[in-house]
Amino acid sequence: MLKSYNIEVISPHMPFRYAGMEKTIVNAIKDAVEGKDVAVAFSGGLDSGLMSAIAKKYADSVHLYTCGTTKSHDTIMAKDLSEKLELPWTLAEISKRNVELLIKEMIAATGTTDPFTISYELQLFCVCREAKEDVVITGQGADEYFMGCAKFVDQTDNDYEMQRKAAVDRLLKVSIPCELFIAKHFGKELLYPYMSDEVLSGVRELDENDLKPKDMDSRKIVLREIAEDLGYPYIATRPKKSSQYGSGTTDIIRALAREKGLFYNEYIASLCDEVLFNGNSKGRGSVINARIDSIVKVEAEKILQQLRLSPSEAVEMFYRRIIEDGGIQSVERPAKKDR
Repeated sequence: MLKSYNIEVISPHMPFRYAGMEKTIVNAIKDAVEGKDVAVAFSGGLDSGLMSAIAKKYADSVHLYTCGTTKSHDTIMAKDLSEKLELPWTLAEISKRNVELLIKEMIAATGTTDPFTISYELQLFCVCREAKEDVVITGQGADEYFMGCAKFVDQTDNDYEMQRKAAVDRLLKVSIPCELFIAKHFGKELLYPYMSDEVLSGVRELDENDLKPKDMDSRKIVLREIAEDLGYPYIATRPKKSSQYGSGTTDIIRALAREKGLFYNEYIASLCDEVLFNGNSKGRGSVINARIDSIVKVEAEKILQQLRLSPSEAVEMFYRRIIEDGGIQSVERPAKKDR
């Protein structure tokens, strides 16, 4: 049963308050797909649903691709919405049988080692792997710029701004570079209509109070009202889970990790070691669980790969240096951020 959302009904005698943004988004999608055969990274949610409905009007052809298990939330929702849109749909199925090979291929193609990044980018990897079209369009950026993440809800102004900046920072420095490696690996052209210069300029002109979600149902309210105004109420009310959960990816990886007696991150690390470092860190010593800034992790591991060092080896070298020096006096501790 679909959940209802509180979408404001606009009187036909009143101008639509997001008319400018609506036109900008339509034009961005039109410019991206016009005269092309396009594949859509399709989750069955609001972002990809609205993008697909608009693309259908301008592209030579539109084919929807969804990555997920056969019974995952995204698979069920995508199949339902593809029928409503009357567009061809293909499931790029993941399962316990193939997910490890897919992860290894993705690691080799992108150099990505961050477990979180792998969990949510594996879906695009599988879509590009399955797609027959040379052009793939994605709704990436909608969560970060139209405030679709649950972490944006019920935040103080300071915390909201901090979360927003961190989300955009990760999008631009981690997600997009990984996705461009994926596209290059499969010879695809990857397009981001929600991140066009015109759309982002329009976002900056919106009232911040319209973007900041007051509750879970008001996330991405601008896009929901645009979908409603364009005549797609069934898209405006689409519920959505994060891709790693909606696709079933995280559940599969956790199950495989448990079978091997490993935690999620340990399992991903073992695959990274196997692919990037010839397995020379597999099964070594004790496990250290540490949380560091994701941007720092990505940038540091790029250097480690050039040095042919695994993260495990780098951490062990650091610990040995601490033992030798009897401390870490030579390492300047970063200042704590005010919260």
